[in-house]
Amino acid sequence: MARTPKKAAARPMWGGRFRKPPHPLMQKINASIAIDVRLYAQDIAVSQAHARMLARQKLISAAECRKICSGLARIEREIAQGQLVHDDALEDIHTHIEARLFALIGATAGKLHTGRSRNDQVATDFRLWLRAALEGLGARVVALQTTLAREAETHADALMPGFTHLQIAQPVSYGHYLLAYVEMLARDHARFQDAAARMNESPLGAGALAGSSLPLDAAHTAKALGFARPCANTMDAVAARDFALEALSAASICASHLSRLADEVVLFASQGFGFFVLADEMSTGSSLMPQKRNPDAAELVRAKAGRIGGQLAALFSVMKALPLAYAKDMQEDKEACFDALDTLALCLDVMDGVMKTLTLDKAKMEAMAAEGHSTATDLADWLVLSGVPFRRAHELVGRLVQDAERKACRLDELPLAAMQAHAPQLTEAARAALTPRAALAARTSAHGPAPARVRARARSWQKTLRALQARRSSKKARPQARRSSEKTRPQARRSSKQARPQARRPAKKTRRTP
Repeated sequence: MARTPKKAAARPMWGGRFRKPPHPLMQKINASIAIDVRLYAQDIAVSQAHARMLARQKLISAAECRKICSGLARIEREIAQGQLVHDDALEDIHTHIEARLFALIGATAGKLHTGRSRNDQVATDFRLWLRAALEGLGARVVALQTTLAREAETHADALMPGFTHLQIAQPVSYGHYLLAYVEMLARDHARFQDAAARMNESPLGAGALAGSSLPLDAAHTAKALGFARPCANTMDAVAARDFALEALSAASICASHLSRLADEVVLFASQGFGFFVLADEMSTGSSLMPQKRNPDAAELVRAKAGRIGGQLAALFSVMKALPLAYAKDMQEDKEACFDALDTLALCLDVMDGVMKTLTLDKAKMEAMAAEGHSTATDLADWLVLSGVPFRRAHELVGRLVQDAERKACRLDELPLAAMQAHAPQLTEAARAALTPRAALAARTSAHGPAPARVRARARSWQKTLRALQARRSSKKARPQARRSSEKTRPQARRSSKQARPQARRPAKKTRRTP
């Protein structure tokens, strides 16, 4: 795209009220084009919808609307091809596009901004971008959930220790462990959907803050852009950024879940645990130590959760105590969201790659599952089934743990006589219940870690996730079909209009013939 002439660039669109142009420092701090250029496709879609509404309301002619929309389509192609030249004097993507439109179609471009402010324009662009970004994050969450659910089914009976306070607590399975993250990610997915639904109102038509005295049709542009409805209050429409805060909040929670998973990958891949061996392609080495296999991918995901949460804190700080309606402080919203959501998308992809490719050392996992008297609770439960009140059973098993620690053995290695000295109800059957595998198999509650339950839950999740992916695919296909029909219908109408006058003109000539 050719650079806008210096004369036009030196005079901002709002320059009529000022005698002097902005100082270079004012231009530098005011310019946002390096950030909001990412909104170019949304901005052009919003402008085209606005132009069509203006034509529908007889505020511009149909010919002017076609001219504007055609020029905008060309600008979109130019920007996609990397032809946009940034000019701080033009401040933002909205003004860059408008300046280029003037260069292409002349004074008609000046009619596009009828009844519109950059305040409602950018709020609409931003909601469109965030809505699509949340949809993309949702798809990535589903991809990671699918990986975890498949691995959970495969490893439903792979024993591992469960931890509380990072102390060995009770035996679980690797499959059950993975399904815990599937559940967390399901809530993340729901939060992304909820945030997208709440922001699905169009600010376009709100103007700077008080709407317009012109006969605009906000409902028409809202529908054209895929919004559920226009915003109900013009001041709220341009002043609100809680939709961005909600998106960042959902992203931060999701990032915290990924960070927990990443931390456990780092931990379980260390020599102290040895549960995981990370794939070569998801590891790095050391510039000094030839033997190292470093879990850098997981470590970086763990660290980036802080960066994502930091962007949420930053935007909270921007928005607190801002008077209604719009203030330039709000220009900082986009950089925070772009960075946070881009970072989260990368982290989701990385953790999907890590979890798909790591291998398990099941022998080490099972060996550690037997340590730390991990089946002590199962022994207490056995006593409860024999009629001993739980608090009494808890105390008796605690004494047995003391005996085992003095003898440096596991609970199931204590002589039966020594066990019966504390709890006469105990038999060899109780000792058999103390193996980690027996303890795992006994936990058959619907949400428990028994292998059969884990397999059933993993399969149920995979079915649910396949349905989600199918709905997302069909949802993508429908807008494409609509766009194709929207492109062809105007051409068909123009062709029919051209055909009718041609048919009538010969008839008029015939009537004038003497």
